[in-house]
Amino acid sequence: MNSMLFDRLSTVQADLVIAFVPSEGGLSESTSWINENMGGLILQLRDDKSFSGKLADTLLLPVASQEYAQPVLLAGIGSDAELSDADAKKVISSIVSAIKPLPYKTVAFAGKALNVKGHDEAEVLTLVSQWLNEGFYQFTGFKKEDATLSIENVLFEGDNQAALDIGIATAAGSSYAKQLGNLPGNVCTPSYLAAQAQNMGEKYELEVDLVDESRMNDLGMQSLLSVGRGSDQASYLIVMKYNGADEGKKPYVMLGKGITFDTGGISLKPGAKMDEMKYDMCGAASVFGTMKAICELKPKLNFIAVIAAAENMPSGNASKPGDIVKTMSGQTVEILNTDAEGRLVLCDALTYIERFEPESVIDVATLTGACVVALGGVNSGMYSNNDDVKTDLLHASKVSADKVWPMPLDDEYQKQLDSNFADMANIGGPEAGSVTAACFLSRFTKSYPWAHLDIAGTAWTGGTTKGASGRPVGLLTQYLLQKAN
Repeated sequence: MNSMLFDRLSTVQADLVIAFVPSEGGLSESTSWINENMGGLILQLRDDKSFSGKLADTLLLPVASQEYAQPVLLAGIGSDAELSDADAKKVISSIVSAIKPLPYKTVAFAGKALNVKGHDEAEVLTLVSQWLNEGFYQFTGFKKEDATLSIENVLFEGDNQAALDIGIATAAGSSYAKQLGNLPGNVCTPSYLAAQAQNMGEKYELEVDLVDESRMNDLGMQSLLSVGRGSDQASYLIVMKYNGADEGKKPYVMLGKGITFDTGGISLKPGAKMDEMKYDMCGAASVFGTMKAICELKPKLNFIAVIAAAENMPSGNASKPGDIVKTMSGQTVEILNTDAEGRLVLCDALTYIERFEPESVIDVATLTGACVVALGGVNSGMYSNNDDVKTDLLHASKVSADKVWPMPLDDEYQKQLDSNFADMANIGGPEAGSVTAACFLSRFTKSYPWAHLDIAGTAWTGGTTKGASGRPVGLLTQYLLQKAN
């Protein structure tokens, strides 16, 4: 769909106008204008409780009156003068649900978005346009009745085109991440991700390098290779370079865990919900999505996206508990659990990234169930060896409403990774599982500022609402835009 701005509601021709209505108090300027042209109908409906204005309630007025012939969708915003991020998103979600089945081609928002706590007008415009566009994402291609949605244009009142563009591009990146995450494991393989990188390279004129297993072997990346050894699918280290600044400017690097399916290997997972392990590449998907958003926005910075892609399967060639592998850094790892494979692919990629002399590195991974226990599906866990990176990510989290929570990385946790036979073990026992996983990764990041995002609880939802969330594309995109500005 296309999104654009307009100056005055009175000049807009739209198939449907959306008006925000509080449960009490006055209306916004634009909604008041509609109310007056409808003979006071909106306030009348609120007074007689036909439409209360309760948060996220909606009411469609197909043709409001002879004086105002455009259909209007009323969207309740409750009684609070300012909404929280979560409540604002709830309102936009209710609007999407209401208009999806309607036959309208062009939709216009009356008023300059919403009042959202802690956000200025530009940030709210970005969020509303992002959430609206994300809401229309559909996973298609695998059902006979698949059909695309009919909305063509969405109009927003205001004059900040840059803020609108950020929301649109972020939504495009998020939807791309969702699509990659939702694809089944028999389609989205490491080689499929490699092909996606090549396609992006052609479309956006990126430098793309596909490091295959032969080159990885020459580089000494035995840890990454050990994960894919049990699969018939070849592993790849995928590198995409966006050059938006001078050649001498150090790049910002993001690394995504791309385990396209995770059976657990020889340490086999239970069968229940194993289908959701196609989402174990959502870290990679979010880095792909961030690259797409950045390519659309074209900020002035250098950005490198790296994907460590492999499939973790059990076979006669698969790694066994007790095996020892040598990493690219020269350190050795005793594999006590083959289901702790994410850190095995990431550690070699983190060493490979040293050659870029990065300004900062952020790795994104569906790494541990322990993080889900600790933070649920609200916050992604954030670990960092650098206070500036941590501060910048927290600020980007606030602006993007894509929440992260700082987690500890104290040296005392490192001893849980001690091994009798190698430099370290790949698990640290049942206590502080997300922390020890981050501690493992930290051993490969001593030469640059680094943060690790554990998105195991935020990357997808299961059950009847199963689907990828597209997070944390919003956070990562905002972080990079901050650096460009």
